[in-house]
Amino acid sequence: MSDLAAPLAAPPIDPNAMQGVVQAPIPIPSTIPAPPQPSQEPEHISETLYIQNLNEKIKIPVLKQSLRSLFKTYGEVLDVVAHSNLRMRGQAFVSFDSAESAQKALKEVRGFPLYSKPMQISFARSRSDAVVKRLDANNYDAHKARRMEQKKQTRYTNPLKRKFRQRRLAAEVDGAGAVPVSKRPNVQMPDEYLPPNKILFLQNLPESVSKDQLMALFSQYPNLHEVRLIPTKKDIAFVEYLDEGSATVAKEALHNYKLDGENKIKITFARK
Repeated sequence: MSDLAAPLAAPPIDPNAMQGVVQAPIPIPSTIPAPPQPSQEPEHISETLYIQNLNEKIKIPVLKQSLRSLFKTYGEVLDVVAHSNLRMRGQAFVSFDSAESAQKALKEVRGFPLYSKPMQISFARSRSDAVVKRLDANNYDAHKARRMEQKKQTRYTNPLKRKFRQRRLAAEVDGAGAVPVSKRPNVQMPDEYLPPNKILFLQNLPESVSKDQLMALFSQYPNLHEVRLIPTKKDIAFVEYLDEGSATVAKEALHNYKLDGENKIKITFARK
């Protein structure tokens, strides 16, 4: 016989002996912990708005002036940056003096059809030069140096960016990359944001106003050419100057002027 003891066999279970035995239920916890939820990062808020889908046919000075006029009602606009080069075409940056002003402007202006194209607006990923110069002047030089160095290192050094640029340029040459026309119906540009020209459109005039009165008022500013009243509609008129700059000066000086001491006249550039 072997020196090792054989293991004791378990006694057989008699099925009849199990009858009538009530087994205790497995306890179930009263509350089941919820699965962990993925953490959501707070929305990045900046003093600068990044605007896309701008009308590329509008001249850059006119576009910048229109953006400044549109956004100044939400706070002090420190700077508007827009360029006509290929990389920045149809885009712009608008910098405010505070992130709160930028946030309010984003919520209320997003989708506004500036020059018949709804604007796409988001927060810029970094502070603009104008914001740093205003709010953190001590670090402005260092900020600008870092930005220029980063721009020098990243501009078209990434192979994917370089390949994308080459494809985009080729598409623009043969027309294959043309952006499809939006199916969204065109919305007429409000009078306040029409591009400058040498003819002014006057509204909300007193019905008793005369051509001589308007001539006397607008001749205070140089290069006045003509004043035209509308016989069938006495509360509007057109004032034409010899050049766009003279018309702009008169518009800024006399907009909301109380001609009769009560009602403010509204002056915008005329539609072409």
